[in-house]
Amino acid sequence: MRISELVQRSGVPLASIKYYIREGLLMPGETTSATQARYGDEHLRRLRLIRALTDVAGLPLQKVGIVISLIEHPETNLFDTLGKAIAALPPYADPDENDNYPRARAALEKLGQVYDPHYAAVAQLERALAAAESVGLPMSDERLLGYGRHIMGIAEIDIEQVPAETAHDAIEYSVLGTALYEPVIAAMRRLAHQDLAARRFGGAPTTG
Repeated sequence: MRISELVQRSGVPLASIKYYIREGLLMPGETTSATQARYGDEHLRRLRLIRALTDVAGLPLQKVGIVISLIEHPETNLFDTLGKAIAALPPYADPDENDNYPRARAALEKLGQVYDPHYAAVAQLERALAAAESVGLPMSDERLLGYGRHIMGIAEIDIEQVPAETAHDAIEYSVLGTALYEPVIAAMRRLAHQDLAARRFGGAPTTG
């Protein structure tokens, strides 16, 4: 397809497509003349991926580039690749040079989970726990164990569905699943709050 059709089918403006190509987020089309190139389904798929990561997952383009690079050039170790992908996803937290994450460490030890201070999500957890604590809402043991039990169930579903055909497929599924399903989980949690609150407090959602 020509670039005009790519714009029409993807819904991405021409200026954005050219920018993505310049920045290496989108592969160039196949040159057919001095002024024209041909694009295929892989370009449409990549544009949909970029839009999903920016619009749904909320990643800045710099971080989108990291995720795409991990998918295109995965490391042999899936665990290490996922760790780098997690670091590219919000919320962003600066790592502690002394690997000092007392809240996260205590929480993970209580849950009986792996504690690796170099894994980006540990710094994210520390920052989140500190923020809750600072406004007088520290994580109670009851909440921690309840959250941990249900979140482990979600994680088990995710891991069980990782395709095992190739390392590329496994990495792409895992990275994109993490980036795109976290907003789904957050939205479903809020909707569950709405449902339970309506039952407990006698409220009912208003209709337009």
